[in-house]
Amino acid sequence: KRAGRIERNIYIQMKVMTDVLETRLKRAETLIGKGLDAESTAEILQIIEAPALSADILNRVMLYNETLPRAADCPYTPHQRYLHFLWDAFDKTAMSLIVPFSIPFRRLIAKHLFKACGEAMIAEENVRFNFGNLLELGDGVFFNRGVFLDTKGGVHLGNSVALAEDVRIFTHTHSEASHIVRTYGRVVVEDYAKIYAGATIMPGVTIGSQAIVAAGSMVNQNVPANMVVAGTPARVIRERKTEGHEGDELDHIWLF
Repeated sequence: KRAGRIERNIYIQMKVMTDVLETRLKRAETLIGKGLDAESTAEILQIIEAPALSADILNRVMLYNETLPRAADCPYTPHQRYLHFLWDAFDKTAMSLIVPFSIPFRRLIAKHLFKACGEAMIAEENVRFNFGNLLELGDGVFFNRGVFLDTKGGVHLGNSVALAEDVRIFTHTHSEASHIVRTYGRVVVEDYAKIYAGATIMPGVTIGSQAIVAAGSMVNQNVPANMVVAGTPARVIRERKTEGHEGDELDHIWLF
């Protein structure tokens, strides 16, 4: 009987916590849906239990991204600026470690900040990007910890694409003769491709559907569909061992 009471108490506590998290998420969704200003952003900081900031400070927020050259070409609206601020601020809170809250909260921001964001995106801790309005995601995209996306030239990730820990995608280069002269190249990762830990993707590259980039590789040219590439620079080493599976049959499911 005592064990049964303990189990029931644990269930009740978990149910209460779930209800609290859902209430917070719904309130954040309402505020974001109306378009963020300093006051509503301050309320969301309370929701995620971040340090309080005055409306005056939030009204004068400037992001690092807004000091970059592309800021003049694709400026953030005030709403987008606050969304990006919240994305970065959230990972500095304890709430970011509570999975039933953190994954839906990041999805909520992404839906309003990114150029496109499909269903069921999963982003773990410390995923960073500079211009969310130049980032396009299909359904079921997965980001592991520490991913960095330089989106200045545009990044498109197809359905069920996975980026493992510490993957880097770059979309711009600098002239050697003048650092302020930049060249931009869009990166495309097609459906069901996987990029493993520590890999780097250079500007202008397209990674074909169902391709795999091995850990630690540096990819500076296009990767054919269904191929595995490895090395620095990366080269095709073999065909992906799909055992006849395609698309959803490849079970690109990361968290249950």
